[in-house]
Amino acid sequence: MMTQGFHTGISGIKSYQTAIDVTANNLANINTVGFRGNTAEFASLFEKTLSTTHGNMTHNREDMGLGARVNTIAMTQEQGSILLTDKSTDLAIYGDGWFAVQDNKDSAPLYTRAGNFTFDANSDLVLPDGSHVLGTMGTNITDGKITEKLAEVPLADVESQEPLSFPKDLVYPPEPTTTARMIGNIGTDDEVRTIGAGVIDADGNRNHLQIKFTKVENQTPPGTQWNATATVQSLDGKDVYSSIDKVVEFNADGSLKNNPFTTIDNRGSDVIIDLGSGYDGIVSIANADITSSSMANGIIGGDLRGYEINKNAEVIATFTNGVQTSVGKIAVYHFQDDQGLDRITGTKFRESSNSGKAMFFQDADGKNVIGTNIANYQLENANVRMEVGLTDLIIMQRAFDANSKCITTADQMMQKALQMDA
Repeated sequence: MMTQGFHTGISGIKSYQTAIDVTANNLANINTVGFRGNTAEFASLFEKTLSTTHGNMTHNREDMGLGARVNTIAMTQEQGSILLTDKSTDLAIYGDGWFAVQDNKDSAPLYTRAGNFTFDANSDLVLPDGSHVLGTMGTNITDGKITEKLAEVPLADVESQEPLSFPKDLVYPPEPTTTARMIGNIGTDDEVRTIGAGVIDADGNRNHLQIKFTKVENQTPPGTQWNATATVQSLDGKDVYSSIDKVVEFNADGSLKNNPFTTIDNRGSDVIIDLGSGYDGIVSIANADITSSSMANGIIGGDLRGYEINKNAEVIATFTNGVQTSVGKIAVYHFQDDQGLDRITGTKFRESSNSGKAMFFQDADGKNVIGTNIANYQLENANVRMEVGLTDLIIMQRAFDANSKCITTADQMMQKALQMDA
């Protein structure tokens, strides 16, 4: 029995040495982005029963513990501190959720809270160690061209996630103008009035659509009539591509009576000329300010300026024509038990039977969603608190010393017993 003190003290020393190592590792990684701290949890070793027998009777039954052990080293779940950055590709998860990365296409996904992503030389989204970030690629890129402008890329199923890799060279094709709307008051005086709009042709060139109003010499009351010539020409006016002459009529109150124009050819694409109706559009009102304005759809082509990530985890492509479109979405995974994940490194974890399968949250319509809040231009630092770690070190050092004292005390008792036997 006397030697039990040795074993109990040794078990305590081993346990607290492990706990000190865990805490020291936490403090060493206090500035590691995405690091998840650990906590050593203790458990009592099995106990044995002591009893005293007098005759046929047993008295004074007592249970005596045989020391302690580290039961598990559990992941700390608290949110890490937030760092502000100047990169849109830096992401921080607020609350539940994990990013996924892959070392190569054949390896199993690893899960991390580290969001210090960047685009490498191949426009692949990666961590600083080269691990590829998983997500859903948009279906709006074909042969280096954008086929559709997307505000959001739907998140595919868990099994369909892939490394996010984007073209280095990408073009947003021109969208020809289909409608040009004219608005303004040309008055009633016998003066030439012009209203124009910029229009985009099928080749992405910006041209000028102009309507010139000249009052008809012989008016037929009530109302007024104007000769209107619509032309499409180059911006410098040197080249005229098409021209149409019509007569526009206004009612006596100045409201538009009719719009004789339908479409005009814009170097191979038709543009609807919309003069409005009634008072909504072109009017001919006396004693009022002469005004003119226009609106036209269509976009000139643009080359890729770069990729960035927004707060919805959408990968956004920006073009020289000012257009932005989503081309991918970063996946955020969830588990039934985050603490059941197997730690691979301080920042990377692997799915296990204890954690359950990786899954996505879904909205009321069954659509996969991120299921948490994400902020760009931010990073989640280690979820380790220095004051807690230093305090734990003091406590565990005292416990270590106390267990070592148990061993020296047991040794002194053993020496005393040996001297008595002698």
